[in-house]
Amino acid sequence: GSYGKDVRGLNRLHQFDKVEMVVFSHPDESYDWLERLTRQAEELLEALGLPYRRLLMCTADMGFTQAKKYDLEVWSAGQRKWLEVSSISNMEDYQARRVKTRFREPGGKPRLVHTLNGSGLAFPRVLAALMENYQTPEGDFTLPEALAPYLG
Repeated sequence: GSYGKDVRGLNRLHQFDKVEMVVFSHPDESYDWLERLTRQAEELLEALGLPYRRLLMCTADMGFTQAKKYDLEVWSAGQRKWLEVSSISNMEDYQARRVKTRFREPGGKPRLVHTLNGSGLAFPRVLAALMENYQTPEGDFTLPEALAPYLG
């Protein structure tokens, strides 16, 4: 059978490193921040030269806390499918209501902030995509120019 074939290797680790992006925003600016956070993650994928797509998630694919959500996926040529590497969400004031995170404009009443979060990029899946996209016919790897300053 094929049980477990999609849950092995770098694709389905139980623990992995990632950078989480978090913003506490003025309610009038939260959707602009959602676009900015999403664009930051996209710029990383573009700098790495990885084929990716942005998906606007429907309500059936979002948690009840999320007002709007994007997923970023990279193409896995070896698996012939898209792999999620980032998810960026606007929770509006859902989280702020629970922890009473407020701000006050000069002369105004306290208002709830909007909270947003997104995974910078899921490192294991990005690593797998880099290996697939930059492997040479000899089996070696070249790396994108964006990584050159970090290599010894």
